[in-house]
Amino acid sequence: MRLIDVTAILGIESNIDQGKEVDTTTEIFGEFDGADLEEKEYAILSHCWGVAKQREKEVSFKEMNKLLIMSEERRNEIRGHTGYKKIIDTCRQAQWDGLEWVWIDTCCIDKKSSSELSEAINSMYKWYANAKLCYAYLHDTVGDSRRLFWKDRREPTTVSKWFSRGWTLQELIAPKVVHFFDQKWEWIGDRAELAHTLSQITRIPEDILKNRMDFESPSVAQIMSWAADRTTTREEDRAYSLLGLLGVHMPMLYGEGKNAFRRLQLEIIRTSNDQSIFAWGLTRKFGWSSSILADDPSCFRGCDKVT
Repeated sequence: MRLIDVTAILGIESNIDQGKEVDTTTEIFGEFDGADLEEKEYAILSHCWGVAKQREKEVSFKEMNKLLIMSEERRNEIRGHTGYKKIIDTCRQAQWDGLEWVWIDTCCIDKKSSSELSEAINSMYKWYANAKLCYAYLHDTVGDSRRLFWKDRREPTTVSKWFSRGWTLQELIAPKVVHFFDQKWEWIGDRAELAHTLSQITRIPEDILKNRMDFESPSVAQIMSWAADRTTTREEDRAYSLLGLLGVHMPMLYGEGKNAFRRLQLEIIRTSNDQSIFAWGLTRKFGWSSSILADDPSCFRGCDKVT
């Protein structure tokens, strides 16, 4: 697991802001596994990726890894990206919380390496579960913290985009502690105290939001139902983003399209006795399918009570 050294990156930012020379030998990342990783306390970020059409740019691993040896002009260009500011703000919050390491998916995974990407996706649930703190950053919310994603009968409901994304489902459930922040990194609350409202938005039972899945094991159909209305940029990620929640491991085959969700169901059938995976047909509104397998998570939309 590749982690950002909070002290190192904030020190670099401080030197640049003060016009000091940058030490090109500074190590921005640390790589850990096994016992070394188990001993590390780190914060982990949950967020929505920036949209390029809206001039929101994330920072890749390659860019971060070469940050200190590139030209000053190029470095300042990257430092101007919205994604870079998100990295720095995450590190500042982690430092405030007394943590020395941070994991952020945009720059801690070398996505040019298919093997590293596959390992990361299969490990991601565990990484979120083992984090000391998870920061849920709601980039599109700002203002009175008590109205950021509340359902107010007197006003139109505005829910952050974060609640509609496929990957953020496991990022909401897996961590021990989730802290919510708005666009300005102002505190909203934590998952436990917001459980009632979060349950209304996500259809996830309050007990699971308060205790994760430590004391309650939801059925496969229930988990699928939570993902029914969530979307991902890549079609395959609708399946891959559910691996950890369902306790399944399988290789990534980007380009396979809807077949990814078929493979996921077949792997669940192979490794589990949970018959609720077939319950989607009972709630289907569009007629019966010739297959016992669902096309995508939306087929399970009405299965949140299936045990």
